[in-house]
Amino acid sequence: MNLTILYRGPLSSCNYACAYCPFAKHTETDAEHATDAAALERFLEWVEAQQDKHTLSVFFTPWGEALVRRRYQKALIRLTNLPQVQKVAIQTNLSCRLDWTDACDKTKLGLWATYHPAEVSQADFLARCQEARARGVSFSVGVVGMREHLDQIALLRQALPTDIYLWVNAYKRVEDYYSPRELDFLTAIDALFPLNNTRHPSQSRSCRTGESVFSVDGAGVMRRCHFVKAPIGNLYADDWVSALLPRLCPNETCGCHIGYIHLPELNLYPVFGSGLLERRLPMLPRTQVSTSGA
Repeated sequence: MNLTILYRGPLSSCNYACAYCPFAKHTETDAEHATDAAALERFLEWVEAQQDKHTLSVFFTPWGEALVRRRYQKALIRLTNLPQVQKVAIQTNLSCRLDWTDACDKTKLGLWATYHPAEVSQADFLARCQEARARGVSFSVGVVGMREHLDQIALLRQALPTDIYLWVNAYKRVEDYYSPRELDFLTAIDALFPLNNTRHPSQSRSCRTGESVFSVDGAGVMRRCHFVKAPIGNLYADDWVSALLPRLCPNETCGCHIGYIHLPELNLYPVFGSGLLERRLPMLPRTQVSTSGA
């Protein structure tokens, strides 16, 4: 089987404290770090045992920042060098050192890098992007589309190389948050922004999650995705494969990129191609342009 696994272990700490971020604001104890490390090791050993059984892609979506932890750097090195692993990607604020990437098979590595204007200078973030590029690492760059950050978003688009996709996550917690002018501005930055600014009808519609894509937590509990809480099985049970079946979505809508991208009716797999997990566009839409602000 050719499977994509979204791994989210117990880690719930971050070196940033963005006000808009829903992730946990938590400082972990040594015992909690040990629990996370043990869960990660168990998952890595499971992946290693799948050689000659399944082809896997792994997407780390932690509740916080994982790459400042050496154990996650080592995990990406380990996974990218496995023959049964096609791709390994991780969501990150890109604040970590990047020398460890030299030990990865970089043809399999992808970074989903998010810029947080309130937490880091744009110059420092761009320097990290430049280093990642110089090291041959595949990555996308993104930002949450907060009104107070629109000027920074415009400057970021101008500063990034033209072939680097800059995606914008719509702020959807406030209804009608954007003015028409702001919508036009953000669509000029990211041609796919209107897609992200939509809660897509999904109830009773086909979705790849639960069949070829699924999420797993530190205890091995399998769920079809991060947004459907009902367990479907356990990765470490002998019958875990039997949990993977075609399923219709039980939720009324799907508004997050890592969810709706798996809705076949949106036909986004060919749009992102090999950059699917790290949200990288192999070819930027022609409508994406540099702009000078809202």
